[in-house]
This record gives sequence, C-alpha cells and structure tokens, in this order.
Amino acid sequence: MGRLSFICFSLFIFITATHQLQTSQTQVLLQLRKHLEYPKMLDVWNQSNDDLCYTPSSLTLSIACEGISVTQLRIVGDKPVKVSNFSSFKGFALRDQTLSERFSVDSFITTLTRLSSLRVVCLVSLGLWGPLPEKIHRLYSLEVLDLSSNFLYGSIPPKISAMTNLQTLTLDNNFFNGTVPDWFDSLPNLTFLSLKSNKLTGPLPDSVGRIKNLTDLALSENHVSGGIPDLSGLSSLEVLDLRENRLSTGLTNMPKSLVTILLSRNSLADEIPKRFGELLRLQHLDLSFNLLHGMPPSSLFSLPNISYLNLEFNQLSGSLPKGLHCSNALGYVDISTNRLTGALPSCLSSRWDKRVVKFGGNCLSDDPGHQNEESFCKEAGKVIKESRHKGIGALVGVIGGVVIVMFLSALALLLFCRRYCSRGLAEQHLLPKALPANTPTGFSSELLANSRYISQAKLGTQGSPVYRLFSLEELNEATNNFDQSSYLGNGSTGKLYKGRLENGAYVAIRCLALFKRYSIRNLKLRLDLLSKLRHPHLVCLRGHCIDGSYNDTSINRVFLIYEYVPNGNLQSRLCESNPDKVLKWSERLAVLIGVAKAVHFLHTGIIPGFFSNRLKANNVLLDEHCVAKLSDYGLSIITEEIDKLEAKAEGHKSSLIESQAHSWQLKKLQDDVYSFGLILLEALVGGTVSEKEEAFVLNEMASSFSSQDGRKKIVDAIVLTTSCEESLSIVISITNKCISPESSVRPSIEDVIWNLQYAAQVQATGDGDQKSELAPEA
Repeated sequence: MGRLSFICFSLFIFITATHQLQTSQTQVLLQLRKHLEYPKMLDVWNQSNDDLCYTPSSLTLSIACEGISVTQLRIVGDKPVKVSNFSSFKGFALRDQTLSERFSVDSFITTLTRLSSLRVVCLVSLGLWGPLPEKIHRLYSLEVLDLSSNFLYGSIPPKISAMTNLQTLTLDNNFFNGTVPDWFDSLPNLTFLSLKSNKLTGPLPDSVGRIKNLTDLALSENHVSGGIPDLSGLSSLEVLDLRENRLSTGLTNMPKSLVTILLSRNSLADEIPKRFGELLRLQHLDLSFNLLHGMPPSSLFSLPNISYLNLEFNQLSGSLPKGLHCSNALGYVDISTNRLTGALPSCLSSRWDKRVVKFGGNCLSDDPGHQNEESFCKEAGKVIKESRHKGIGALVGVIGGVVIVMFLSALALLLFCRRYCSRGLAEQHLLPKALPANTPTGFSSELLANSRYISQAKLGTQGSPVYRLFSLEELNEATNNFDQSSYLGNGSTGKLYKGRLENGAYVAIRCLALFKRYSIRNLKLRLDLLSKLRHPHLVCLRGHCIDGSYNDTSINRVFLIYEYVPNGNLQSRLCESNPDKVLKWSERLAVLIGVAKAVHFLHTGIIPGFFSNRLKANNVLLDEHCVAKLSDYGLSIITEEIDKLEAKAEGHKSSLIESQAHSWQLKKLQDDVYSFGLILLEALVGGTVSEKEEAFVLNEMASSFSSQDGRKKIVDAIVLTTSCEESLSIVISITNKCISPESSVRPSIEDVIWNLQYAAQVQATGDGDQKSELAPEA
C-alpha cells in the first residue's frame, strides 16, 4: 500500500511539473508577443485557449514543439527595411517603421532565451531595433537563426561563435556596421552564412576560408574591402555572392564545387585565373564592372554547365579564338565595354537564336557601328600593362606617381585624338544626313520609332518597376492635389513634387508645361525613348501622364514619375558641415565613377544616344548605400523646345557680344564631358562652383594645383586628408582636360571612367598600405 501511494504521489508530482513547465513556455510566448507590441499575426495566440503548439501554421507564423518544449518559432512581420529607412534610421525608433521607443532588444532577447530548446528562430521584418545582445548565445541548441530585415546595428556579437550547433545564420538587411567577424570558423556545423545589405567594413578575414561545411556565402552590398581570401579549401561551397563591395587585388583560387559566383561592382584587378575554367559545376559567373584585364580564358565559355557569363565593363583585351567552343548550356554572354579585338567567334554570333550575346563597346570587326577603332583597344591595353608594372613602384614615392600621371595624360590625349575622329565617322553613318528642323534635338519621328539598344544588359536593374502610364487622378491622390506640402522645388526643368502611391511607394513627380508644337504621337515616341533607359546609376523613370485638358489650349502638361531617392544630392553632401556625413575621397571617387558610367550609358547604350544632359552636382542623387543615381537625364529631347521658345521671346535684346557669350555658355552646357568636369571640380574643392567663381577656380587650377602648397589653398581639406597624392593627381589631371576651353582636348567619357577607376584603385592600395603601417606589430 505504501509503495502504491509513493507511485501515485510521484505521478502527481510529474504531471504537475509538466503542466507548470508547459504553462511557463506559453507565458514566455505571450511575453514575446507583448515585447513585439502585439503584432496582428499573433492575435491567434490570444484568441485560443488551446496549446499554442497547435497554432495553425501560415506564411507569417509557424511554431513547432517536441514534448513540452518549443523548438521552432517563425514570425514574419510587416515592417521591412525600405530604401527610405537607410537615410532616416539613426539608431533610434522610427514611427510606423520600427517598434516604439519603449522596445528593449535586450529584454526581448532575455525573454527569448528562456525558450532554451529552440532549434529554429526566424524573426523577420518585425521592426526590431538596437544592438544585438551578446546573450543571444544562450540559445545553445539553435541550428537556424534568421533576423533579416530589421533595424539591428553595431557589431555582430562575438559570442555567437559559442553556438556550435548553428547551421544557418541570416542577418540580411540590417544596419550592422562593424568589421566582418573572424570567428565564423568556430562554428563547425555552419553551412549557410548571409550578411547581405548591411554596412560591414574592413577586409574579408582569412578564417572564412576555414568554414569547412559552408555551402552558401553572401556578403553583397556592404563596404568590405581588400582581397578575397583563399577559398579553395571550402569543398562544399556552391554559392559565393560578394557583389557591390570594395574588394580589390586579383581573383584567388576557388573551390571546384561552386555553382554561382557573383563578384560584380568591385575593384578586382589582374587577370581571370585559368583555374576558373576548371570549375565544372559552375552555372552562373558575374565579374562585370571590375578592373580585370588580359585575355579571358577560353575554357570559361565551354564549361559544361555554364548558362550565364557576364564579363562586361572590364579591361579585357586580345582576340577570342576563332574556334572558340561554347557550351550548349550557355544562354547569356556579355563581353561588352572591354578592349577585345578581332572577329567574334562563330559560337557567339547571331545565328544562335537561343543565346543572347552582348559585345558592344569593344574593337571587334563585327558590327563596326557599335565598336571602337582597333588602335584604341591596342593603345589602351598597352597603357594598362605598363601601368600595372609601374603601379607598385608608384606607390613608394611621389616622384614615381607624378611620372605615371604625366605618362597617362599624354596617352589619354593621344587616344582621344584617334577616337574622336573615328567616333565622328561612326556617328555620320548612324544618324540621317537630313533631319526635320522643327523637331527638338534633330530626332525625327522615324528615328525615334526605330530607336534601339546597343547594350541591353539590365545592369542589376532586374527589380526595377515596369514603366507604365499613370492617370491624373492617381497623381492627385499621391500628392494631395499637388499640395504645397508635397512640393520639393524646381529642378533644372519643371516643378518637382513628392508623392506616395497607393502601394506605399514614394515617387518624385516632375511637371512640365510643353507647347503643342508636335503631335501627341510624337511626344509619346520621345517618352518611349526615355522609358528604355534602365541603369543602376540612373534614377528610374517609372512612367508618365499627359494632361491635354489644361486651361491653356496651346499647352500640354506632362508629368514624369521617377523613383524617389531620399538621401540628398552630391552638392549638399560636399557642403555638409556634419563630419559624419562628409564624403571622404574614396567615397567621392565611387560616386564620380557611378555618374561617369551613367553618362557613358546615355551616350552609347541606345540609338540615338542622349547627349546635352546638362549635368550638375545637385542632379546627382545618393541612395541609402551612397550609390550615385543621376537625375534629370535625357530631357533634352523634350525640353529643347522650351529653351528655343524662351530664346525667341527674348527677341533681339542681346547684343552681338552677349549673344556670343550666351552661345559659349550653351556649348559648355551641351557638352557632357565639360559639365562632368565641373562636377569633378566641385568634388575637389568641396562645394558649389558658381559661374563667377568658375573663372577664378580655373585660373587657380592652372597655377596652384601643380604643387602641394598650392593645392592647400583650393582643394577641400577633407580631400587632402583622405587622399593619397597619386590618386589626387590623376583626378586633377583628368579634370583639367574635361574643362578645357578647347573641345578637341577634352577626353572621351570612356577615358574619364578609366582614369577615375585607376585613381580609385591607387587610392585603395594606398589605404591598404596605410592600415598595414598603423597596425600593431605582433
């Protein structure tokens, strides 16, 4: 009897303890709901008296239990990190975007760690903000941690290295701003590591190459610099995504297991290693927008599984073999804007209907209307080779740097002279000899209707909204009937308003009043031409609206709807008094390179090209990653008639001398290279250069920029303290050429890009050397 009583008592204690433990887990979940400020998807917890482990799963909520413990918790909220958040978030709560000021991430994580049996935690787009606490490591059983699309900042906690069961770590789209941790190799089971779209800096540590079980590594859209460590030991790695960083030096050995390599938009130099041709599993390779040179390995084109190969906008040179073999899987190839010569191999010709090939902007014998002269590529290749040999010595002292700058300047002038003549001949073949005089910029309706791309690569704009027609009612609703509160000011042409569409997206709306000098069809042809412009460094034109019911029957109101870029413009950032917002020299170079690439695309990416874009520093907008986006481009085909009518209204008020002066000013405005030179000048001196100051600054450049003491008088102090002498000299030299009164001396936009990229590479090398010197000795 006593034994039976003992058993019954023990069973009662066990049942009671189980119930209390289950209740405690429930209380923790309800406490988490309170911390998250009662999000809608968790209302189901409050409405049900049943065990929360049996809550039906959905796209926004999933919970799993084993026995009496919660093992999985997935919550997806409605507070994603948007473009506007990157400029407005300063480490504090944002109304309707983050959790409130009362939220404490430390208290939240403390509560979460009470669910000690958790193996999967996914807390996405919940508005979590603050530094991620070290105590997160108390979730010692965790295998999957996903905190993406929140507002977490600071360093990634080092104690995560103690979570030895962790297999997946995803912290995308946050604001982590420390260096890339060097302890990931302490996680023996880690297979998936994604830290995309943060603000991580510093080099990629060598320890990354020792994460033995890693299959996916993604750190795109950060500020990671230096070289890529040796990853050849990662025998399971399939995806490598390091796009849009500041990686430099050459390409390192890669594991043969790779299926996808994304390294675009860095500053990678040297040649493409032949070992890349041994990556037999490789399907997708993107090395575009780097500084790679030499001959691309033929084996890249014949890899058995390669389907996408993008080598665009590098400095690749030489002739592809006539007998080049292309894999049957190869569906997309882009080798445009390099220095390639000779004939296009047959496997890259147009006879392959299922293969898209882009090759414009080289010196190939195929399609000469869209190619440079062969001499241009050969001379440019010679410059690249010689500059590579001299680059290391140039960094040792100022004298070597000056010699290289003088050498490059002389060659740039020679290249321009050769290219200028050939480009003039090419344009004569592209454009009709006689065009109607009554059409703006000489674009006939036939030419507009037949406009086409030279290079149709989307350049990273796959996510751009589709161009569409907007109704006037939509625009009135988006701007509250164009209320004064939505007015942003006057741009270079027309009034500018900020609007919010029905889907919550912000847009910038430009209103133009155009005289009805040509038909609606002609106007739509011009707008259609504008709509084709898609480039990562152009503000995206999302659509238009034509209002023909305006009070004045002689005028059409045209509304152009653009993406809204909230992070200010280059001019304001150059005049910024806040030290945290002032652009350093390397950042200014990145912005200038972006603008130059946008101008190059406007000139060459479509036929007919867009010239006379009247570039200004206040039209260079900066997005959340400080990436340059050019606005007010291509409007010359629409607004030139406004200029002509205004000039006609002035009659004969101006004297001959004034007319000549106006003509000179107009020529300067119409020359994009000259206008870009003025933007370069503002980046050097650190502020707006008015027309009155322009003559003074140009005179000072001639007399003062040649010496260090002279530069101190005029160059922005931030530039002087954050630049190396050789990089600065290269930019000063190309600026001098751009703003030369003699148009024949001005370089091509391709030469400008090359010099700026070279200056950025020299600066990156100088910054790396300086860090090495300042680093404490072991």
